Amino acid sequence: MWLVAINPASGHGQGAIFAERVINFLTAQAISYQVFSGSSADELQRDLETFLDTRECEGIISVGGDGLAHLVLQVAVSRRIPFAVIPAGTGNDIVRSLGFSLTDIEGYLRKVIKDKPSEIDLGNVDSEWFAAILSTGFDSVVNERANSLRWPRGPQRYNVSIALELPSFTAIDYQITTDTESFTTKAMLIAIGNGRSYGGGMLVCPQANMHDGLFDVMILEPVSKLEFIKVFPKVYSGSHITHPAVRTLRTKRISLSADAIAYADGERIGPAPISAECVPSAGLTWTL
Repeated sequence: MWLVAINPASGHGQGAIFAERVINFLTAQAISYQVFSGSSADELQRDLETFLDTRECEGIISVGGDGLAHLVLQVAVSRRIPFAVIPAGTGNDIVRSLGFSLTDIEGYLRKVIKDKPSEIDLGNVDSEWFAAILSTGFDSVVNERANSLRWPRGPQRYNVSIALELPSFTAIDYQITTDTESFTTKAMLIAIGNGRSYGGGMLVCPQANMHDGLFDVMILEPVSKLEFIKVFPKVYSGSHITHPAVRTLRTKRISLSADAIAYADGERIGPAPISAECVPSAGLTWTL
């Protein structure tokens, strides 16, 4: 029995479209499955947990965005259940980090059904699992604003929020502790990468590896607003890490203290202080 967790509203309706493709594939392969789609994230998580408390399953297929995949992690990881992520959201950065196509859904499903899953590292921040990026600073401020906007929808809402927040944003004071050092710094943005990208393909931690047991950490120290606008587009190629104001490091554990909000996989974690650890081989999934 496979569980199929669906967010039909994700990706402006892509969730419903991709869910139909998943269900058609499983039906054609005569594979047993059960569909879950709650009216809220909390309800969906409760329904999955209630089912798994009494039944076993071969794996959970998440059909939605990174937010739904993040929810599935909380259910699957502690139970050592394999999870697959169908990219039906607006960002799909977990799938990008796993290396799969964003369009070849049936090819991905064939691999999921045929091959054994492999282990990947996951991040754990204050007892919550994440797969891709934990971040704080300007991007979290932008996320807070974007979540409050009703218009526009999709990626443009994020761009509008950048334009609204950048003029008044100032660097934040952080106290940071890693495996090897403790220091204070002002930073505009800090990204803690188990995966490579966030925000729909921004390679904020371009050298991150889900199999090395370490986070890649990117710290953007203070720059002028004009310089920020110049540097920001480079995040799509990962070339921003060569900028003099960018500091990178690698660590298994990291703690941050600041007057700041943190997000992981695009989901709100809450205010600092936060502590995170890269947990080797914590997740079971399929990779390329």
